[in-house]
Amino acid sequence: MSVQELEEIPALGRLYLAAVGNAARSRLSPPSPAEELPTARHSVPQARVDLAKLTDFQRLVMHSAQDTLPSGYVHTFAFPVAMSVMAREDFPLPLLGMVHLRNEVQHLRPIHYTEPLSVTAWAENLAGHRAGTQVELVAEVRSGAELVWTGRSVYLAKGVFLPRLDRPARGAERADFTPPLPTAQWRLGADAGRNYARVSGDFNPIHLSSLSAKALGMKRSIAHGMYLASRVVAEAGPAVQEPFEWKIEFESPVFLPATVSLRISDAGSPGERGETTFTGWNQRTRRRHFHGSARPLGAAGGPAGT
Repeated sequence: MSVQELEEIPALGRLYLAAVGNAARSRLSPPSPAEELPTARHSVPQARVDLAKLTDFQRLVMHSAQDTLPSGYVHTFAFPVAMSVMAREDFPLPLLGMVHLRNEVQHLRPIHYTEPLSVTAWAENLAGHRAGTQVELVAEVRSGAELVWTGRSVYLAKGVFLPRLDRPARGAERADFTPPLPTAQWRLGADAGRNYARVSGDFNPIHLSSLSAKALGMKRSIAHGMYLASRVVAEAGPAVQEPFEWKIEFESPVFLPATVSLRISDAGSPGERGETTFTGWNQRTRRRHFHGSARPLGAAGGPAGT
């Protein structure tokens, strides 16, 4: 597998503009679709965290101000490198309108904001989905030669069916969700997507306004999955700096404005921290938006979600 080294962390805004241009050209002259993922990995060496952006991120997701990086922020830092893989001309799925399905992350040690960080990202596991085609984006973050964070994000290109991929049979119906007693409520305004875009650089049109979201098939704008994940992990993650892993699965979009009910439950014994689970839902419709967990990593580590 080849490695394409980038000079700096790409600007997400430029990647989205390029994706809009590619989409327009495709409508005029549809290209022969690629059906394989690019083999290249994209890498940025020795990148630096912007302290002002980190501070804005911590405030937005209600994370305590500290000199080490929130796990959600590390994803935000690495995500443009992963997105640059999706923006390649030989990437087989359209970048615009991708639906975020789930994340699995290992945060292997505290990361100080002054550390220069190297990011490497690639795509793998292209697969048929009953609603389209899904793909996994993997990002690794290193300080020097040490791996300090790794994340796997799964996205769905809804309505895109590649001929060579089989569509899985419809799975078992989800069990009815019975909302538990909430431990918190989040009130998200219509500007929640724009606010997160400003601190993350993720200006995906489905999050910015009802008008731009409707152009991509949504009934109105939706909250960023990583805003929801970053905020809940800031609340459910370890209170002390220790290696941990977390995972989240998104079930239904949070249409803005919204009130999200939240339940966080710690399964640890008194005095010991175990797995913390979390669930977010719409109290009025009783639809679950997301669920997941966070837990300390054992001495031997192990893949997230095992």
